[in-house]
Amino acid sequence: MGEGKRFGFDFDERYARVLAVLGVRPDRAHVDVDGQALRIRFGPWTVDTPRSNITSIQVGGPFVPWKVIGARVSLADGGLTLGTAARRGVCVRLRTPVRGIEPLGLLRHRGVTVTVADPDGLAAALEAAPETA
Repeated sequence: MGEGKRFGFDFDERYARVLAVLGVRPDRAHVDVDGQALRIRFGPWTVDTPRSNITSIQVGGPFVPWKVIGARVSLADGGLTLGTAARRGVCVRLRTPVRGIEPLGLLRHRGVTVTVADPDGLAAALEAAPETA
């Protein structure tokens, strides 16, 4: 990944056991940002995209728990939510849809919301000018 920043997810203790059964634990759930890429690991799920694919970043919350906990696809827009808490998160909108919820890439997502422990820090890291290759 080169020089970058890692952001851990904000684990709400009420949901941690259920998430652990799905393979989502603090050591397997993080967001990495470097000069060229955004990489998300959420247990068995991963999302990778170049920073140049990001069109907007928005910090939001609080959320309704049953809409954000776990790996979820929005029926409204097909966006992917990877959540461990309902307090706050970051929605990243993408120019070109990416794979995420299923391994074959048949379902693609135009946005990804993540509930990291430092949403403002993640937003700032993503808003910083990406490196050009």
